Amino acid sequence: MPPAPTTRLTSIDQLRGTVMLLMLIDHVRETFYLQHQVSDPMDVTSVSPALFSFRVLAHLCAPVFVLLTGLSAWLYGQRQSDPRRATAAFLLKRGLFLVVLELTLVNFAWTFQFPPSTLYLQVIWAIGLSMIALAGLLWLPRKLLLALAVIIAGHNLLDPLQAQGNGVLATLWKILHQRDWIELGDSLRLRTSYPVLPWIGVIALGYVLGPWYASNRPAPQRQRWLLHAGLAMLAGFALLRAANVYGDHPWLRFADVQLTLMSLLNVTKYPPSLLFLLLTLGIGMLLLRLYEQPRVAARLQPLAWIGAAPMFFYLLHLYVLKLLYVAAMAYWGANHGPYFAVESVSALLLISVALAVLLYPATRAFARFKARRRDLAWLRYL
Repeated sequence: MPPAPTTRLTSIDQLRGTVMLLMLIDHVRETFYLQHQVSDPMDVTSVSPALFSFRVLAHLCAPVFVLLTGLSAWLYGQRQSDPRRATAAFLLKRGLFLVVLELTLVNFAWTFQFPPSTLYLQVIWAIGLSMIALAGLLWLPRKLLLALAVIIAGHNLLDPLQAQGNGVLATLWKILHQRDWIELGDSLRLRTSYPVLPWIGVIALGYVLGPWYASNRPAPQRQRWLLHAGLAMLAGFALLRAANVYGDHPWLRFADVQLTLMSLLNVTKYPPSLLFLLLTLGIGMLLLRLYEQPRVAARLQPLAWIGAAPMFFYLLHLYVLKLLYVAAMAYWGANHGPYFAVESVSALLLISVALAVLLYPATRAFARFKARRRDLAWLRYL
């Protein structure tokens, strides 16, 4: 098996940092712009082009992060004496940790409610379950594991299957593929915001890409493969979207060219459709190649610090956002129905930039501490 680099790969951290900042913008929207709700997929006739653009950019976050999770799992294993066993153990433990984290600290950051009446099973939950699944799947031959990534292409065939009620099979299907509510008695319910089946395909694909990053792999060859893979995914998106027959809801032609373009790009995230994943993963592959260019990497070094401590940044920004919202409500009160909200998308961007600047020093300090103290095993979980 080819060896892997022993140091962190800047391009991976920079891409992870990029999607963390895009996520920050989207979470600012979900905090201070709730007077303009967006559906999934969005109603292009009612949402502004600026808000639509912000939301489409945020679509990159989960697919790219899950893909990089699979890739990072392969890289982790290559530094161990028994790669598969060590990686499986790490994935299982970290996956369980993320599931617990979603049910506790992450949910509390969104609601500030204890005990909770609703638990939202979102991206951290999906990553955790995907890691647990990969802990078992990585024992398969690489070609068979790649074949399992067909989940990405084929899961939309399952869309007509809809479960009812809260029986065992219905609950399992809601966790796997159907965004829905799971009732746990009169006082608690779960929202399966991120059905996990397609994400298992994405994390498996990331793991299969691992050998592209082996230390004896010539960088130009890897960059060529990334370019070809990214362009192939985007071409697949364009062809399937033009055909309008499979992979997502149909797009609509409007008299307004801008609305037609918005409809073309209006893909479904919950669960992520084939077209959603072709578009976002294709862009992700191209960004990975771009970030390997020395001039680009040098200019984007701050992104690498954020990407080296993603869980720290994630938890920190959630709690800072919630505290800011509580303070704003206490000082100004609601100004849009039940919400306190800003008036424009440009204000969202301004808040996001201010928060990124505010959170960066603490995130960089933690990333440096994490790099220095490799003897502390628990830091790998953050």
